[in-house]
Amino acid sequence: MTKLLVLLALTFAGNIWAQSGEFWFDAGASILSNNGIGTDLTAGGKKNDVQLNNGFRFGFRFCFNQGDFWGHEVQYAYSRTQLQYNDQDAPTQGMAIHQGGYNFLVYPIKEGSRIRPFATAGLQFSNFVPPGSSATYGQGDNKFGFNYGAGVKARVGSKFGVRFDVRQYNSGKPFGFLMKDGRLRQTEVSAGFGLMF
Repeated sequence: MTKLLVLLALTFAGNIWAQSGEFWFDAGASILSNNGIGTDLTAGGKKNDVQLNNGFRFGFRFCFNQGDFWGHEVQYAYSRTQLQYNDQDAPTQGMAIHQGGYNFLVYPIKEGSRIRPFATAGLQFSNFVPPGSSATYGQGDNKFGFNYGAGVKARVGSKFGVRFDVRQYNSGKPFGFLMKDGRLRQTEVSAGFGLMF
C-alpha cells in the first residue's frame, strides 16, 4: 500500500504543484421565485398561502484550482428571508436558510490571467430554519438540490481579488405544507473579496 501511495505521489507531483487556492467572502441578494411553499389550511387553501420572501445572503467559498481551465469550490452561505402567511392577518417572520455545497468551475481563460470569467454547476443542501428555531439544535428542514451559474474573478494585486457571481439554486420546498407545487428557486447575485494563493 505504501509503495502505491509513493508511486501515485510521484506520478501526479507536477499537477500538485500547479494548483492554486482561493478563499472568498461574498455578500449580496437572495431572490426567491416559485416561492409559495403551500397552505396551512386543511381545506380550501391555495399553494401560495405560505411563502418565503426575498432577502440577503453572505457566505464563504474555498476554491481549489486544478489545472489551467477548471477548479473545485466548497461553500457555505447564510441567507435571511421572511416567512409570510398570506391567508392570515399575521406579520412576516424572519428566518434563516443555511446552505453548504460543492461546485465544479470551468474557466475559458488560462490560470494566471488577471481576469477570469467562469461557469459553474454543483450540488448543495439547504437547511431551512423556521422562526423561533435553531439550526444548532437540529430544528431545521434539510432539502437537497443543484445549482448553476456564472461569474468573473479579477486579481487586484498579487494576493487579493474581487469576484461577481450570479447563480440559481434549485431545491425542494420546506416544512411539509399541503399543496406545495414544484421546486423552490433561489437566485444569488453577489460580490466578493478574496485571498488568492
